[in-house]
Amino acid sequence: MKLKVLLFGILTALSLTGCSEKVADDNVITVTIEPQRYFAEQIAGDKYKINCVVPSGQSPETYDPTPKQMVEIGKSVAYLQIGDIGFEQVWMDKIRENNPELPVFNMSKGMKMLTEAESICTGEEEGHDHHHHAGGMDPHIWTCIEGAKTIAWNTLNALIQLDKDNTSYYWENYNVVYAEIEKTKLALQELLDPLTHRTFIIYHPALTYFANEFNLTQLSIEMDGKEPTPAQLKTLVETARKDDVKIVFIQKEFDKKNAEIIAKETGCKLVSINPLDYQWHDEMIHIAKALADGETH
Repeated sequence: MKLKVLLFGILTALSLTGCSEKVADDNVITVTIEPQRYFAEQIAGDKYKINCVVPSGQSPETYDPTPKQMVEIGKSVAYLQIGDIGFEQVWMDKIRENNPELPVFNMSKGMKMLTEAESICTGEEEGHDHHHHAGGMDPHIWTCIEGAKTIAWNTLNALIQLDKDNTSYYWENYNVVYAEIEKTKLALQELLDPLTHRTFIIYHPALTYFANEFNLTQLSIEMDGKEPTPAQLKTLVETARKDDVKIVFIQKEFDKKNAEIIAKETGCKLVSINPLDYQWHDEMIHIAKALADGETH
């Protein structure tokens, strides 16, 4: 009798576990990058599991999903795209084709997008080279306060559209996130407003909105999505010296060889950053602190 009871208990537990996993599978929302996952998890709370396609340490400009990931996307109740980053340019049409019933929400909706021509400087006096995206728009909106607010707002509205019964729950979570974004803004202003050296160098121009929002100048090592030529590198070094640049940002997704050359030639400090970090607040503060610390370098 005891054995029968034990077997019944095990079978019941397995059955409940299977049901639990099925519920989780039925409540998955997919996003493209880790900063999106951060905002989506904060607002969705325990109502949805958030699946991120591009793994940490990989570039969303060039990443190709695995077959398993494509299956996971197909099981999702919705896809929240960041806007028009490289991964989405290549794969969104295929994702829609494979999943015609999948709701897709654009997290850049309502954002004043910057064209790369007005936001990225490579050090060329004339004929600027830029890393191009479709339409010449820069997709890295999560690297600024206004972009974070836009993503949070669009996430809120997507969740309400998917699950109206929990509208008040999502609003409460959104208000907490919005307050954190405002707190981050004040901390960034405190660090960045006093800067006298307001130009920085970065390999891949991921901080264009950040630079624009805080009146900074971003010099990009990458030229039109490619490694710079020796002549372009020379021009960048000369510009860095002229502008008394203190910081060169390096990102783990990209080769740091040219950044090291520039740092050696100019005396700039190399600082590793990860604009794609899940911990959005911490990374924004880290970037600002690096620029502030550079004042004394």
